Amino acid sequence: MNKGELIDKIAKDAKISKVQASNALNSAIDGVVVSLKKGGKVTLVGFGTFSVSSRKARTGRNPQTGAPLKIPAKKVTKFVAGAELKKAVNRGR
Repeated sequence: MNKGELIDKIAKDAKISKVQASNALNSAIDGVVVSLKKGGKVTLVGFGTFSVSSRKARTGRNPQTGAPLKIPAKKVTKFVAGAELKKAVNRGR
């Protein structure tokens, strides 16, 4: 499912226009981004938790030449699925 399909589903399920559904989805996504930029985390009970963690700088290897290279430290986003999401996905097997 892509963003357009998700907007269609939200509009249909909530019985609102696609423009309203798009605005609602964009607002929710913006809220998550703003919170993560501030270093916070976003927990949607039953769905999961978005958070930011830091990776330390490290030394890697170029796979073609084997030469060492420095990989800089950076922040990465993480998502941990909630119990209800995990259960729903596993039932679909």
